[in-house]
Amino acid sequence: MSYRRLGDMVKFISNKNTDGNATVLFGINIDKFFMPSVANIIGVDLKKYKLVKKYQFACNRMHVGRDERLPISMSTFDYDFIVSPAYDVFEVTSSDVLPEYLMLWFRRKEFDRQCWFYTDADVRGGLHLDALKSIEIKVPSIEEQRQIVAQYQSIANKIKVNEQICEKLEAAAQALYKHIINLSEVKITYRLGDLIEIKGGFSYNSESLGKGNTYLLGMGCVSFTERFVESGMRLYSDDIPSTHIVKSKDIIIATRQQSENMPILGFPAMIPSSLKEKRLVIASNLYRVVNKSNLSNELIYQILKSDDYQNRIKEQTKGTTVGMITKDAIEDFIFEAPEIEILISQQEKINTIVSQIFCKKEETQKLTQLQSLLLSRLGRK
Repeated sequence: MSYRRLGDMVKFISNKNTDGNATVLFGINIDKFFMPSVANIIGVDLKKYKLVKKYQFACNRMHVGRDERLPISMSTFDYDFIVSPAYDVFEVTSSDVLPEYLMLWFRRKEFDRQCWFYTDADVRGGLHLDALKSIEIKVPSIEEQRQIVAQYQSIANKIKVNEQICEKLEAAAQALYKHIINLSEVKITYRLGDLIEIKGGFSYNSESLGKGNTYLLGMGCVSFTERFVESGMRLYSDDIPSTHIVKSKDIIIATRQQSENMPILGFPAMIPSSLKEKRLVIASNLYRVVNKSNLSNELIYQILKSDDYQNRIKEQTKGTTVGMITKDAIEDFIFEAPEIEILISQQEKINTIVSQIFCKKEETQKLTQLQSLLLSRLGRK
């Protein structure tokens, strides 16, 4: 077993999309996954973009100093795609190094810290290519690499199954909500603001980030696909007004739209039970829902996830240059449902489904921690 320079195990390549056959453009997020690019490519010559094939890597060295991470990922797709000409693309050339193992090393926090350390030499916070090539990586035998990759992939598969189960449970909860609101032919018209109140978040000081034991929740905690994302939380000073404190099962709402391809504007997220022991506060780019009714937060959450509510949000923000939803637009949402007693009598069924979702999410969190432990052990001597 030995440590070897990255530059001695890989070859950097710059194959352009000269024939124009590849039309899928990906970027790389800070969690080291390829994602559809939000760049406007209308009228852009895609033949100048770099081609990425299966098991090849791409990375963006430009903002490592700012993000404290190197956005890097390995293609597992069965088709070629393109990335920005500013990205670096490389492939493994050593026969005794698995690309999958190398990607696990890139996921280590220690690797990101090392990349960040090297950015001190660049005033813009970029990582020089020579510095990236010089990073040393522990290379065990090919058999051990296969075992490590298999262990990690086994955990990843369990996480994927849990995520699929959660998606089905989310759909089941919404289907049950639609059934409940149609239980009675006699409907009552409700104004959402008579059931809840929307409160704003906390205008935080960036200098207080990382200085306390309170977790600051911002836009990064709300995802259109994953609902609530714990990786978006940041530590913050404990000197915060109690009026902005939130807790497990509270509902938060994104006030702005991050991009056209990430329509989380007005979308709700429920804070998971796994955070019940933590002190949480929301930033000013989030709203929190204060429940004034006898309905459960779980049922209120389904109202906010309904097609009628989402269509209301789209109508309210249509034609605006900056996607943003106001407090009044949410509270003035009108919907029809049976009398409140019927809703209360049925809400326990929805509560049960949401509890099942939380259980699966907690299990996923533990599996994710197990993944992190496995990655941290890669560097042990």
